[in-house]
Amino acid sequence: MNPLRTLTARVVALPNENIDTDQITPARYLKVTDKAGMDRFLFADWRYDADGKPKPDFVLNQPAAKGAQILLAGDNFGCGSSREHAVWALTAFGFRAVISTSFADIFRNNALKNGLLPIIVDQATHRDLFDLVQEIPNVELRIDVAAQTLTLPDSRAVHFPLDLFPKTCLLEGVDDLGYLLARQDLITNYELLNPRS
Repeated sequence: MNPLRTLTARVVALPNENIDTDQITPARYLKVTDKAGMDRFLFADWRYDADGKPKPDFVLNQPAAKGAQILLAGDNFGCGSSREHAVWALTAFGFRAVISTSFADIFRNNALKNGLLPIIVDQATHRDLFDLVQEIPNVELRIDVAAQTLTLPDSRAVHFPLDLFPKTCLLEGVDDLGYLLARQDLITNYELLNPRS
């Protein structure tokens, strides 16, 4: 997993509310166990027609979406089942962050464990961001994970919540296991100094 420290990137806006994990990655693709190529399943029922051809009016199929790394989504993103495939598809597409007013807890946890930053903003900022993307389609936002800020083009910085452990993992580019393995010497030393009785 690549570290996420700062990111300046373009935004794709998907204003739908209550986007669930079955819409993000439909259930028929859950047999896949390899993260590679998961991008082709992202929003598959919205992106492709019955013949598998891209729908030109869907936002991810438009030229402006290419290379965008921030998804601006409607309220309550990632609700539904606990499938990790939803996060895999988002990261495989190239997203490093998703902005919403709220996330389902399981989705949020899965995202953080896979290097995808869920950014929670207030309703007013959320509306401002959608207006901004509509006004300036190629707008870029800046994310600073250490400072926990999202900076808009007018230099307004919005603070977002992020617990210390997932923040550390994002900054170091490791998952839970990688965090422990990186501290194996400390663990070994502790065990040597504190033998079990």
